[in-house]
Amino acid sequence: QVQLVESGGGLVQAGGSLRLSCAASGRTFSIFRMAWFRQAPGKEREFVASISRTGDTTAYTDSAKGRFTISRDNANNMMFLQMNNLKTEDAAVYYCAAQAVGRLIKSVTGYDYWGQGTQVTVSS
Repeated sequence: QVQLVESGGGLVQAGGSLRLSCAASGRTFSIFRMAWFRQAPGKEREFVASISRTGDTTAYTDSAKGRFTISRDNANNMMFLQMNNLKTEDAAVYYCAAQAVGRLIKSVTGYDYWGQGTQVTVSS
Protein backbone atom coordinates (compact mmCIF):
# COMPACT_ATOMS: atom_id res chain seq x y z
CA GLN A 1 0.00 0.00 0.00
CA VAL A 2 1.03 3.61 -0.53
CA GLN A 3 0.46 6.45 1.91
CA LEU A 4 0.56 10.10 0.88
CA VAL A 5 0.72 13.02 3.30
CA GLU A 6 0.46 16.64 2.22
CA SER A 7 1.83 19.63 4.09
CA GLY A 8 2.63 23.28 3.50
CA GLY A 9 -0.83 24.74 3.23
CA GLY A 10 -1.81 27.88 5.03
CA LEU A 11 -3.11 31.41 4.78
CA VAL A 12 -1.49 33.64 2.18
CA GLN A 13 -2.30 37.07 0.85
CA ALA A 14 -3.09 37.33 -2.86
CA GLY A 15 0.15 37.63 -4.79
CA GLY A 16 2.06 35.60 -2.24
CA SER A 17 3.60 32.15 -2.49
CA LEU A 18 3.33 28.73 -0.90
CA ARG A 19 5.20 25.50 -1.39
CA LEU A 20 3.18 22.35 -0.86
CA SER A 21 4.87 19.06 -0.09
CA CYS A 22 3.72 15.47 -0.45
CA ALA A 23 5.53 12.70 1.37
CA ALA A 24 5.07 9.15 0.11
CA SER A 25 5.62 6.02 2.14
CA GLY A 26 4.89 2.31 1.90
CA ARG A 27 5.26 0.73 -1.53
CA THR A 28 6.84 3.81 -3.06
CA PHE A 29 8.31 1.70 -5.85
CA SER A 30 4.74 1.33 -7.09
CA ILE A 31 4.36 5.07 -7.70
CA PHE A 32 4.50 6.37 -11.25
CA ARG A 33 2.94 9.68 -12.28
CA MET A 34 1.97 11.96 -9.41
CA ALA A 35 -0.39 14.90 -9.37
CA TRP A 36 -1.94 17.69 -7.39
CA PHE A 37 -5.69 18.19 -7.33
CA ARG A 38 -7.72 20.79 -5.49
CA GLN A 39 -11.27 21.10 -4.30
CA ALA A 40 -13.07 24.22 -3.18
CA PRO A 41 -16.33 24.08 -1.19
CA GLY A 42 -19.26 23.14 -3.40
CA LYS A 43 -17.05 22.43 -6.38
CA GLU A 44 -15.64 19.37 -8.11
CA ARG A 45 -12.17 18.11 -7.37
CA GLU A 46 -10.01 19.71 -10.03
CA PHE A 47 -6.74 18.72 -11.64
CA VAL A 48 -3.93 21.19 -11.01
CA ALA A 49 -0.65 19.64 -12.14
CA SER A 50 1.07 16.31 -12.69
CA ILE A 51 4.57 14.99 -13.18
CA SER A 52 5.90 11.79 -14.69
CA ARG A 53 7.85 9.26 -12.67
CA THR A 54 11.22 10.60 -13.77
CA GLY A 55 10.10 14.21 -13.79
CA ASP A 56 10.77 14.63 -17.49
CA THR A 57 7.20 15.60 -18.37
CA THR A 58 4.73 17.82 -16.57
CA ALA A 59 1.20 19.00 -17.15
CA TYR A 60 -0.73 21.93 -15.73
CA THR A 61 -4.23 23.23 -15.75
CA ASP A 62 -4.39 26.46 -17.74
CA SER A 63 -4.86 28.68 -14.70
CA ALA A 64 -1.69 27.30 -13.10
CA LYS A 65 0.64 27.70 -16.05
CA GLY A 66 3.33 30.27 -15.42
CA ARG A 67 2.51 30.47 -11.71
CA PHE A 68 2.80 26.93 -10.36
CA THR A 69 5.70 24.52 -10.68
CA ILE A 70 5.46 20.82 -9.90
CA SER A 71 8.56 18.83 -9.02
CA ARG A 72 9.55 15.59 -7.32
CA ASP A 73 12.47 14.12 -5.44
CA ASN A 74 12.24 10.36 -5.83
CA ALA A 75 15.29 9.70 -3.67
CA ASN A 76 13.36 11.15 -0.74
CA ASN A 77 9.89 10.08 -1.92
CA MET A 78 8.70 13.66 -2.10
CA MET A 79 6.65 15.76 -4.49
CA PHE A 80 6.23 19.52 -4.39
CA LEU A 81 4.04 22.24 -5.78
CA GLN A 82 5.53 25.71 -5.79
CA MET A 83 2.71 28.20 -6.06
CA ASN A 84 3.55 31.80 -6.88
CA ASN A 85 1.36 34.83 -7.42
CA LEU A 86 -1.54 33.16 -5.67
CA LYS A 87 -5.05 34.32 -6.45
CA THR A 88 -8.21 34.07 -4.39
CA GLU A 89 -9.54 31.50 -6.85
CA ASP A 90 -6.63 29.21 -5.91
CA ALA A 91 -8.07 28.74 -2.43
CA ALA A 92 -9.01 25.10 -1.90
CA VAL A 93 -8.00 21.89 -0.22
CA TYR A 94 -5.06 20.56 -2.19
CA TYR A 95 -4.64 16.81 -2.56
CA CYS A 96 -1.62 14.75 -3.49
CA ALA A 97 -2.31 11.77 -5.76
CA ALA A 98 -0.29 9.00 -7.38
CA GLN A 99 -0.72 6.29 -9.99
CA ALA A 100 0.20 2.64 -9.59
CA VAL A 101 1.07 2.54 -13.31
CA GLY A 102 2.26 5.30 -15.57
CA ARG A 103 -0.39 7.09 -17.61
CA LEU A 104 -0.99 10.70 -18.54
CA ILE A 105 -4.46 11.36 -17.22
CA LYS A 106 -6.07 14.26 -15.42
CA SER A 107 -9.21 12.73 -13.98
CA VAL A 108 -9.69 11.83 -10.34
CA THR A 109 -10.44 8.22 -11.27
CA GLY A 110 -7.08 7.95 -13.00
CA TYR A 111 -5.21 7.99 -9.70
CA ASP A 112 -4.86 5.14 -7.25
CA TYR A 113 -3.49 6.74 -4.09
CA TRP A 114 -4.57 9.91 -2.30
CA GLY A 115 -3.48 12.04 0.59
CA GLN A 116 -5.77 13.66 3.12
CA GLY A 117 -5.40 17.16 1.71
CA THR A 118 -3.94 20.42 2.92
CA GLN A 119 -5.87 23.69 3.09
CA VAL A 120 -4.75 26.69 1.08
CA THR A 121 -6.47 29.95 1.89
CA VAL A 122 -5.81 33.10 -0.11
CA SER A 123 -6.95 36.46 1.19
CA SER A 124 -7.58 39.48 -1.00
